[in-house]
Amino acid sequence: MTNNRVTVIGGGLAGTEAAWQVVQAGVPVTFYEMRPVKKSPAHHSQELAELVCSNSFGAKNSDRAAGLLHEELRRLGSRIIATADKHAVPEGGALAVDRAVFSSELTSLLANHPLVEFKREEVTQIPQDAIVVLTTGPLTSPELTTDLQKFTGMEYMSFFDAASPIVVGESIDCDVAFLASRYDKGDAAYLNCPMNKEQYLAFYQALCTAEQAQLKDFERETAKFFEGCLPIEEQAQRGEDTMRYGPLKPVGLFDSRLGDFRAPENKGKRPYAVVQLRQEDKAGQLWNMVGFQTNLRWGEQKRVFRMIPGLENAEFVRMGVMHRNTFINSPQLLDSTLQFKRNGNILAAGQLVGTEGYTAAAAGGWLAGTNAARLALGQKPISMPETTMMGALFEFISSASPKHFQPMPPNFGIIPPLPTRVKNKRERYGQYRDRSFSDLATWKECLTPEAVTVN
Repeated sequence: MTNNRVTVIGGGLAGTEAAWQVVQAGVPVTFYEMRPVKKSPAHHSQELAELVCSNSFGAKNSDRAAGLLHEELRRLGSRIIATADKHAVPEGGALAVDRAVFSSELTSLLANHPLVEFKREEVTQIPQDAIVVLTTGPLTSPELTTDLQKFTGMEYMSFFDAASPIVVGESIDCDVAFLASRYDKGDAAYLNCPMNKEQYLAFYQALCTAEQAQLKDFERETAKFFEGCLPIEEQAQRGEDTMRYGPLKPVGLFDSRLGDFRAPENKGKRPYAVVQLRQEDKAGQLWNMVGFQTNLRWGEQKRVFRMIPGLENAEFVRMGVMHRNTFINSPQLLDSTLQFKRNGNILAAGQLVGTEGYTAAAAGGWLAGTNAARLALGQKPISMPETTMMGALFEFISSASPKHFQPMPPNFGIIPPLPTRVKNKRERYGQYRDRSFSDLATWKECLTPEAVTVN
């Protein structure tokens, strides 16, 4: 037990997990949730850890990204996953729960815990003289957002997130795609998927008729401010050649495997349009479709984007999205411990830091809560092994390119490669899982007893 108190701001999945991990270490918590004093446009109840979009935590099998994250959290004593398992309902291969009972139990557990001072009020400023875990989610209030911008000294906080799909590098056909930069300036940093006129027109027609997802009312209100990141399907609607003068511009791009682009005989070989992909991670396993922010339904994205030459068998680790989403530029602001670089006593987790999904929020809450407790107990904060899904996710958000940072869900593309390449995807994922469990067990053995409390 310590007299140091941790403040947790935000009662979503990340905050609930963080608060639980802190009190499990014997450290008292002041836990803030603004509902119902101030309502959120996305929430419907005043319960903690409310599941507002779906009752599914994703695939259960541990050879899937979400399932591996579930199992890692089970082995680390996650209260969110334990409660989800307790109230699971049938839904095929996914971990789904009785949402009302799930949230109600977690609310009662923490609101009545002897080490928790539970306050239902809005926090508009980040305490600078305390150990704080900030977990206010994608709908952080305007007042606290303003204070967070002041604290970070940065205006990079996206309020309406228009993100492009990300593709696994191994799934791109590099017999078709070629590595080059426009006019051969600098390093060949982009993978380029060339289209002839027939391919481009077919793609253009498919985009114009593809089905879009519906924005919520509060998202429509903010969408108008993002003309600078116009969805690719909206660009197509503006005319047949709009994309060819925008993100699919072919000028200055040529496949060097065909010879010298200046040679007269190669004039007719220049592509009619080009889709570019930019490297998203240090290892070059993930590639972002440049300029392809989109509001198409996910199934439509796969159907239409696989018409692009070289992407016929593309494996998407994140689909394009457009939604209201406040998040910080984590690679510039956070360490892999989820501490802010400018003040290590302030930590953050959940969608605010650019992780996507319920389970990823719980994972961030686990690490931020664990490290907040360690700080309160005078111990050194910890980072997770990069070979685990948790460690890979936090390493990604703390080390990705700050210039192009976008939120990321758990996926196998962010995990360090295996020593030997495994072509079969299911077998490769199984080996990732086995390595994760082995490395997680070794890592836990090296921690002090206060670091992990498994019930």
